[in-house]
Amino acid sequence: MSSRRGALSTAEARWAGLGPYYAMFPMDFARAVVAEYCPPNGRVLDPFAGRGTAVFAAAREGRDAVGVEINPVGWLYGRVKLKPASEPRVRSRLREVGLLAHDVSRGQLHELPEFFRWCFGPGVLRFLLACRQHLQWESSLVDGTLMALVLNDLHGNLGRALSNQMRQTRSLAPEYSVRWWAERGMRPPDLDPVALIEQKISWRYAKGPPSFTRQRMILGNSVDVLPRLRRSAARFDLLFTSPPYIGVADYHYDQWLRLWLLGGSPVPHHANDDTMRGDFAHREKFRSMIARVFTEAARLLKPDGVVYVRTDARPTTLAATREALESVFPEMTMHAVRRPFEGRTQTHLFGDREAKPGEIDLVLTQTQSRGVGRIRADQRFVGNRQARLAA
Repeated sequence: MSSRRGALSTAEARWAGLGPYYAMFPMDFARAVVAEYCPPNGRVLDPFAGRGTAVFAAAREGRDAVGVEINPVGWLYGRVKLKPASEPRVRSRLREVGLLAHDVSRGQLHELPEFFRWCFGPGVLRFLLACRQHLQWESSLVDGTLMALVLNDLHGNLGRALSNQMRQTRSLAPEYSVRWWAERGMRPPDLDPVALIEQKISWRYAKGPPSFTRQRMILGNSVDVLPRLRRSAARFDLLFTSPPYIGVADYHYDQWLRLWLLGGSPVPHHANDDTMRGDFAHREKFRSMIARVFTEAARLLKPDGVVYVRTDARPTTLAATREALESVFPEMTMHAVRRPFEGRTQTHLFGDREAKPGEIDLVLTQTQSRGVGRIRADQRFVGNRQARLAA
């Protein structure tokens, strides 16, 4: 317990963990990669940014960074933890929304599917509907900060979050959830949502807020966003990212309840389009998609830049990722570092007990490297860097 308290003794450490999200980079790993492969005052690009761990790691290591994320849930987490609004303004806005919740009618509650009445108590549901209606999370830093804090604990362990008992990382299917709760006689908690979020604000701001101004998160599809970045003369030293894995998770469906709070549908839907929101079950579409993103990213990379991609060790995803990288960066030398999973994987939480082959880091450098980012075909550089971080 004491080591955990020590790890959370700074503002940056407290805010780094904002936002439960599927398949996240470990922060120590991300900082180690940035420190090893991006020179001081260099720039990092992550076109599959998720909740912005690589961007936040770059900020903590003193590097500029840009992350692009298509899922607004991940984007909002990443944006807010880089530079959250001031605590007094967030508390004031929370109280305002709490008062606005009184105006939500009983009819509005009953317009929602049955799931919502099993998941949230009436007072909580009124509060959430007020958040959904009044918080301008995309344009206002104060509203965005408050919305990110509400999203963080929208669902989770009973009594510690706003919902009935649920996983915190992933929104489960409504039919499954209602059946599970009904079989166990579990009703949603009767709690004061404003008081609960006040507690969460106190903990999150206990060491103050971080303030990183040279890094940013962009909401959108990297295929569309990255060409616009070419208007700037600045180029990137490190392309550091982890694309989705084939058939592992549908990031849109898995966050459907949080997406609802941001204005989405009250009924989950699988994304079956080509906009990087689905589960990427079609291998060729997946390879084509990441090749397009890497092609645009390559145009933003410095001539002596480094590419660092973490991917699934399973043959299907690995082969498609290799092919895409080799087609986009034919002049670069690729090295692979295998990283077996230690302990239980995140999918274990959702009933998947199969053994996993782990992940692989594909590291690409120019044949004539300038020396930043020397490739090592083992894991010593990460261990050494972690030791330095802990010192």
